Amino acid sequence: MRGIVLGLLLALLISSCVVRKIMSPRLTGTCNGACADYVECKTGASDADMDRCTQECPDVFSDRESLMGFESLACPDAVEYVDGTSKRTASTPSAPEPTPAVMKR
Repeated sequence: MRGIVLGLLLALLISSCVVRKIMSPRLTGTCNGACADYVECKTGASDADMDRCTQECPDVFSDRESLMGFESLACPDAVEYVDGTSKRTASTPSAPEPTPAVMKR
């Protein structure tokens, strides 16, 4: 009985590793793969975005591991990494309402 339970646990462990390998995103560790992920994530991406990414990539990433790290990012994080955060303007604070003077008696 114990052998059957251990065998089932081992089979479950092996099958979960296979499923995780199949279901996880493919990490290439290349600029082409990283830029393809970026373009896929960016709404309204153009060929110019892909060209810019592939030109800048070798200057930003120096090794396969860092490229694979980029490819592992969630889409919003990948787009923010390449494009930076959206520009925000500071709001102008409204002037305080003047308080009427009160005379003491």
